[in-house]
Amino acid sequence: MRKRTLSFWEIWNMSFGFLGIQFGFALQNANTSRIFETLGANVEDIPILWIAAPVTGLVVQPIIGYFSDRTWTRLGRRRPYFLIGAILSSIALFIMPNSPTLWVAAGTLWMMDASINISMEPFRAFVGDNLPDRQRTLGFAMQSFFIGIGAVVGSLLPYMFTNWFGISNTAPEGIIPDSVKWSFYVGGVVFFLAVMWTVIKSKEYTPEQLEAFEKEKLKDKPARVEVVDKTKNIRNQFIAGAIMASIGAVVSFLIFQNGLTKELYILFVGLIIAGVLFMLVSTLRKKQVRNGFTIIITDMLNMPPAMKQLAWVQFFSWFALFSMWIYTTPAVTGHVFGTNDTTSELYNDAADWVTVMFTVYNGVAAAVAFLLPVLARRTSNKITHLLALCMGGLGLISVYFLGDKVGLLLAMVGVGVAWASILSIPYAMLSGALPSSKMGYYMGVFNFFIVIPQIVAATILGFLVKELFNGEPIYALMVGGCSMILSGLLTLRVQTNKRINIDEQS
Repeated sequence: MRKRTLSFWEIWNMSFGFLGIQFGFALQNANTSRIFETLGANVEDIPILWIAAPVTGLVVQPIIGYFSDRTWTRLGRRRPYFLIGAILSSIALFIMPNSPTLWVAAGTLWMMDASINISMEPFRAFVGDNLPDRQRTLGFAMQSFFIGIGAVVGSLLPYMFTNWFGISNTAPEGIIPDSVKWSFYVGGVVFFLAVMWTVIKSKEYTPEQLEAFEKEKLKDKPARVEVVDKTKNIRNQFIAGAIMASIGAVVSFLIFQNGLTKELYILFVGLIIAGVLFMLVSTLRKKQVRNGFTIIITDMLNMPPAMKQLAWVQFFSWFALFSMWIYTTPAVTGHVFGTNDTTSELYNDAADWVTVMFTVYNGVAAAVAFLLPVLARRTSNKITHLLALCMGGLGLISVYFLGDKVGLLLAMVGVGVAWASILSIPYAMLSGALPSSKMGYYMGVFNFFIVIPQIVAATILGFLVKELFNGEPIYALMVGGCSMILSGLLTLRVQTNKRINIDEQS
């Protein structure tokens, strides 16, 4: 029994919901800081308010993945989560621009990000569930296409409402402008309708069918399986937990003693919590306790080999992306255009050009999304991802040597190719190495290697720019470019034909 080959339009329908999801993310990313500042947040406090978003995804995605793996309803396995997340996200998008106070806006951001993650996480597993191996690269590329389109249009909505429809872009103190409000209203409607399209137009295989597909796949192409001794695994889990908790405690003490940046606490206090959970679950497993909690925590330790190798690829590529998102504006205004005067016309023209640059790389990602599967078929997923990441890395590094607007747009072409690949190829490689029974869970855990580099980039790069780069953010972009090339090289060591017998270990 084999999965049938889906048509282009069937893959289109099952991925269409990502258009709405990216609308939500684009509006959140482009306007949340503006809303916080309008409601009275100090500039230095905005990163702390923002940190709720990635931390929420860190917690929500593995839990949603775990339960979606074990769900079967009249709507199917993943689609109930699409629908619930879409309803909650749309409500949050309507509330956000009408927040009366800062704490309401911060709480709504938390709700909005959690809701978006409820919808988004099962979409990755949805492709793995429904498509045969040979079509998964196309499936994730389709998601990249909708992400690119959604990012471009969603980010430009306030501009379009102001310049095309004459809706006010200003408001009295403490009030969100109407252009932003209407952008969020449209985003809420688009989010719901796009996800509903996927819910209505797509079908899912039953758990019994997925199990039969898995058995057939292993019969045709046996994977190398490693079964680890359960007693040793429990002991290693406790040791790993103790090491994590110890490192987290020592570094947190050093942060406190030296008055270092507060954001570092997020990373290392989180490490303490993870370590304690590992030790607790190890103790429960010794007592033969096996439930959802112990399985969720244990399977973090028991990631398949390909996932551990891809984790490093993801870490360095997303570290590069966050360096770009954080430092492109000051790098372009200061290094390329030679001004740091935020009140000057030159500075604001340069800053506006950065939004054009970001629009270009998202547009390029949408345009090349369907070319990547073609290249992957002629070479391999590894080579395709390597080439794309090298193009992106060289694009970031080249900003140092550029001095005109056209050159900056050309640099973003390389970044756009890398962005399209980052959103598709690693997931295509990972899905082939995961058991169908844990596809959703491990796709959720894979999100860790997006969130952790975000926290690291926000803290480490700030230190480097201040202490080593003499306050010149252009060097942070160069570090990001080198990091992206390194992630491409690390892709070559990924092996996707080796699995661990996870159920035995849990």
